[in-house]
Amino acid sequence: MANRVYVWDWPLRLFHWLLVLAIGAAYLTQYFGAMDWHQRIGLAILGLIVFRLVWGFVGTRHARFAEFVRGPAGVLAYLRGEWRGFGHTPLGGWSVLLLLLVPLAMAASGLFANDDIAFSGLLSGWVDKSLSDQLTSLHYLGFELLLILIGLHLAAIAYYRLKRRVDLVRPMLTGWKETPEAPLEAQVSPTQGSPDSTMAGGIALALSLLVAAGAVSGVVALQPAPPPVATTPAPDW
Repeated sequence: MANRVYVWDWPLRLFHWLLVLAIGAAYLTQYFGAMDWHQRIGLAILGLIVFRLVWGFVGTRHARFAEFVRGPAGVLAYLRGEWRGFGHTPLGGWSVLLLLLVPLAMAASGLFANDDIAFSGLLSGWVDKSLSDQLTSLHYLGFELLLILIGLHLAAIAYYRLKRRVDLVRPMLTGWKETPEAPLEAQVSPTQGSPDSTMAGGIALALSLLVAAGAVSGVVALQPAPPPVATTPAPDW
């Protein structure tokens, strides 16, 4: 009989699916030219990433970076089949970091980007044109890299499902993972309640909202003042 192990806490699961929706919405708004919404979604992504970074230090066990970020020795041990665990694998841990850092870089660079036609990032007026162009190139490069990472992520999910008969999607929906073997300290009964850290989740969420709100208010405050309207002096008859 398979054991049920509580792996992904609800703040992590909520973050995951909100980021999926936000990235999809960012692509669609850019594709259809709804750039005002594209920028708003970029700020939302910034807030989500900040939340995940904080949660990587104060969240529950399997959400913490210290639990799944391993050095080369850990990755090699995983590739040799010597790794045992319930959360992210050592190789998957590095993909998680990339899937956080690339959208973060895109959200930051997008604030300074431009398209030489009708779109300018909210802070593009505060850097010279050459730097804005470089950050625009970085923004587009980040999108191409993100597509590659998402493709690899989906391929890994399909590989685990089809080849190893392991469902990675359901645990990200329910939080629970079924495994044939589990150490006693990892087993949690559904009747014991979830081991979430509600207070830590509230703190991390508050910090992410503060960052997003601060970014919005800072953008508004830093917007360059419009040039004065030229007036024609009245003729002196």
